[in-house]
Amino acid sequence: MLSQLAPLPAPAATGSFKVVLINPYELGRQPFALAEPAAWLKREGFTVTCLDLSLQKLDPEILEDAGLVALYVGMHTATRIAVQALPRIRLLAPKAHLCVYGLYAPMNEALLRGLGVGTVLGGELEPALASVCQRLRADRTATGTQMRQSEPVISLGRIAFEVPDRSGLPKLSRYAHLVLPDGSTRVAGFAEGSRGCKHLCRHCPVVPVYQGKFRIVPVSVVMEDIGQQVEEGATHISFGDPDFFNGPTHGL
Repeated sequence: MLSQLAPLPAPAATGSFKVVLINPYELGRQPFALAEPAAWLKREGFTVTCLDLSLQKLDPEILEDAGLVALYVGMHTATRIAVQALPRIRLLAPKAHLCVYGLYAPMNEALLRGLGVGTVLGGELEPALASVCQRLRADRTATGTQMRQSEPVISLGRIAFEVPDRSGLPKLSRYAHLVLPDGSTRVAGFAEGSRGCKHLCRHCPVVPVYQGKFRIVPVSVVMEDIGQQVEEGATHISFGDPDFFNGPTHGL
């Protein structure tokens, strides 16, 4: 279940392959967990469309020619919404391979596979997600629903983070704002400086996936991500790290 994928080969020039990344719910924040995979997949030559169900509806035109549809489930509410959306997605994208990724994906693997999901990913999953897309692109003779998962369900190996690609997401101004005591508001950005956690709290969904492992996003990547959000109007940045003090010299 736990593994580390080998470095990806150079992208093959095999034509366009469309990937749709869907965020069901992220507490009103612009999702890092769509922007980071989007950067990885675009680097590999895939056509990536992002869809945020907190602000957008399932669009038949976006889904109809998708080769892979991947939903991010980082929390319980997102998982419940994803479960409700999956039948509609299967109807709108009948030939697409379905993937669900994030903290709640491995723990709900049986449920998700019963709903037609072909790939379930957790942890440091971007290399595995890119691998799935590469295999689908290489073998277009079969529909995506027929391909079986060969990538590990949970990956904890260290990865080389890309600067998140937020270009395909709704504008920051459409997301939750910071409200000040005087009633004025500020556009808020959202970044992640680390994933996983060193603690083993029994109530936490991070623990079953990361099992005490802690992975940092390089400072240069975090700062560039914050910079691009400031350019889009952010005057406040919140962080989604499970515990900011896992790495105090990194976080502070």
